[in-house]
Amino acid sequence: MNSLIDLANTIFKPLIELGAAPLMTIILAIITFIFTKKISKSLEGGLKLGIALTGIGAIIGILTNAFSQAMTDFVERTGLSLSITDVGWAPLATITWGSPYTLYFLAVMVIVNIVLLLINRTNTLDVDIFNIWHLSIVGLFAIYCGANLFVATLLVIFIGVMKIINSDLMKPTFNDLLHVPSSNPMTSTHMNYMMNPFLLIMDKIFDKVFPWLDKYDFDAAKLNNKIGFWGSKFAIGLYLGVFVGLLAGQSPTQIFALAFTAAVALELFSLIGSWFIASVEPLSQGISNFANSKLKGRQLNIGLDWPFIAGRAEIWAAANVLAPIMLLEAMILPGNKLLPLGGIIAMGVTPALLVITRGKLLRMIIIGAIELPLFLWSGTLIAKFVTETAKKAGAFPKGLSSNTLISHTTMEGPLEKFLSYLVGHAVHGGGIFIVYSIVALAIYLLAFIWYAFEMKKRNRIYEEDNN
Repeated sequence: MNSLIDLANTIFKPLIELGAAPLMTIILAIITFIFTKKISKSLEGGLKLGIALTGIGAIIGILTNAFSQAMTDFVERTGLSLSITDVGWAPLATITWGSPYTLYFLAVMVIVNIVLLLINRTNTLDVDIFNIWHLSIVGLFAIYCGANLFVATLLVIFIGVMKIINSDLMKPTFNDLLHVPSSNPMTSTHMNYMMNPFLLIMDKIFDKVFPWLDKYDFDAAKLNNKIGFWGSKFAIGLYLGVFVGLLAGQSPTQIFALAFTAAVALELFSLIGSWFIASVEPLSQGISNFANSKLKGRQLNIGLDWPFIAGRAEIWAAANVLAPIMLLEAMILPGNKLLPLGGIIAMGVTPALLVITRGKLLRMIIIGAIELPLFLWSGTLIAKFVTETAKKAGAFPKGLSSNTLISHTTMEGPLEKFLSYLVGHAVHGGGIFIVYSIVALAIYLLAFIWYAFEMKKRNRIYEEDNN
């Protein structure tokens, strides 16, 4: 298997040295052309992805530079040991795509997906190729912690298969949330939905213990319309900048500069995020047409990135409320060293909450507040790995001290990072870590099996209602 990686290095090294944006532009353009045979659309998709990667990196750089001094002042003033800088997801995507292992894991999961389709274990074709980095980082972190490539590959396949199966399980709920017919092909294979089994456990507890809370729930869309600007991402950025500036003891001039910078950055995150979706649309359509022509009589789902569900107001309402909650939790949570910044708008958290609660906003907020420590601990756990890898890949943010550790507050797949840690140390050191990893993997699998059973019951009810 090492020879396979060496071959990949030989072939792809010249492309990798171009940087993440040119690399992804070329890869996406080639793959899109294979399925669409349209040069113009293929180049358009590739260039949009390259522009989106560059844009996100630029905004992260502006935000990081603006907040770095405030965060330093805040930590010194309060005596808190929040020494890890939250740079958001873009640098992590960049360093992950800078590794030839990511291309290898992508190839492995393409083969796995095709096999699952051929043996009729899934109806979903995963075209969300950019976000393979979420799964790749699981394998990369396992290798960093001591696993060999073979074990890391097994771990990636283990999680990846469940991720694809999960997209089938969620499909009827997406139809319900979007008010679309079952013939609509959209579903998602995004890593953030792998929190679903554990969120469903908490949701079931609410069913048994706190069902009365639902009568106090409210319509998020109507609330956002009433609040208007004051509930927007612009406003959340202003609140965040003022809050951090005051905690840091900065002057009014510094506080206003910080607030306006945060407001612009958080709004641009959402705008540039839509560019990623637009970049893969030609590929998605091409694969859909190809599959439909080869699999006549069988409905095929298309696994997309999560933002196709972003029109639901509950996602943003919950994220806005969870932002200050996460900041407060970060200040008091034992073992946390990460100060929320780039991931303060919890897009790695709220889409899964929406699917599990089906838009019950109070449940989304309460369950979200309960699960946020997992993200903070996970971000703290991988900080050294992320920092060292970023420096090797030349993706360490400018403006930060070379001694600063970086990570991401709400990076998708926190539980999977803990699995990587345990599996890596089990391979490297053996002993009690072997027991820990076996127990953890068993719990993870059993929780997913139970979740699948519960989702199939939900889906049967959907089917009965539609008949």
